[in-house]
Amino acid sequence: MNLRKRVQFNREELSGAFGDIGTDLPLIIGILRATGMHVPSALFAFGLCQILTGVAYGIPMAVQPLKAMAVIVISQKLSPSILFGGGLAIGVSMLVLTSTGALSWLARIVPTAVIRGIQLGLALQLSMLALKDYVPKDGQSGYVAAALAALLILVFRTNRRIPITVLILLAGAAWPLVSGRLTVSALGTSVSFQLPNLHVPTASDLLTGFVVLAIPQLPLSLGNSVLATERLAKDLFPEAKITVKKIGYTYGLMNLVNPILGGIPTCHGCGGMAGMHFFGARTGGAPVIYGLFYVVLGLLFGRALDTIVKLFPLSLLGAILVFEAVSLMLNISDVASDRRKFFLCCFCGVCSAYLPNGYVVALVGGTLLDRLLQALSKQEREKDIPCH
Repeated sequence: MNLRKRVQFNREELSGAFGDIGTDLPLIIGILRATGMHVPSALFAFGLCQILTGVAYGIPMAVQPLKAMAVIVISQKLSPSILFGGGLAIGVSMLVLTSTGALSWLARIVPTAVIRGIQLGLALQLSMLALKDYVPKDGQSGYVAAALAALLILVFRTNRRIPITVLILLAGAAWPLVSGRLTVSALGTSVSFQLPNLHVPTASDLLTGFVVLAIPQLPLSLGNSVLATERLAKDLFPEAKITVKKIGYTYGLMNLVNPILGGIPTCHGCGGMAGMHFFGARTGGAPVIYGLFYVVLGLLFGRALDTIVKLFPLSLLGAILVFEAVSLMLNISDVASDRRKFFLCCFCGVCSAYLPNGYVVALVGGTLLDRLLQALSKQEREKDIPCH
């Protein structure tokens, strides 16, 4: 199929382009605040990955910050160098898994209930981060702001004409000006052209990033970024012939580029694709438009946004992240009707959220437990068969 058909620019693509911004921006702002990383570099790299993905796939394939990494980085306030090392480590890991066929093998043997449990664990961690760290950060006024934001999200969450999450984010960005903590003149002087800062992770960054960030992220990526995204792509765009292998390769390649450009590690995501599709996107034009938005922000307004990010009210971010956590929790609905699968999902969710290296424990332990439960169930059925 030629590029003009694969990447179109029209009103529908423009509308769908921002269908995932409510998920992306809270995580990006949270990471930027926690790490103090170079804002122009982060935005430019994120936008570039969107553009390249739109051209490569020709469908609204989403690019999102890595959620498990984001939660760990934000909660532990890790340095940018460790984040870059983790990004490079997971990029190399994903390319190795994909090229050796191990990714396809894992896709076959890991039960859906385990994947849903890992998503549940991330949802629990996100909600704890939001409710324990973000919402109380601004004191009593923060609780009021978070409650108001939550109410608005509940009222307008299904309204396609009012992107309520985006409006809340814009209100948070404007708050430093409204409160007098930042003046328009000071903001205007910070608008300038800036190129990204190149960065080469050291061997120490790579090793630390692999242990602290990449290992916890891989199980979640297997379920959410690869398997769930491939299934949704087949449902929405069967003619595109999207495979686990292709998703694995582009996931890996993005994270070879991101650390060099000083960017946030990224993945693909089924929720982002669903959001873009819901608002009208049907080709790769939507991620290209979305990517250009971040590239322009990074190149021209990165310094100004750096100031805004540091003053952004965390209570509003907390309210948005709670709803993101709830949307992840709702993914378990496809295993809730089966008692064995639901138990396995809850087991993996608790392991992921509360144990050291919980995502790895959930992936390995959950898969083994599933095999054990299947064997026990088979034995019980055989006992119930009457002898003749």
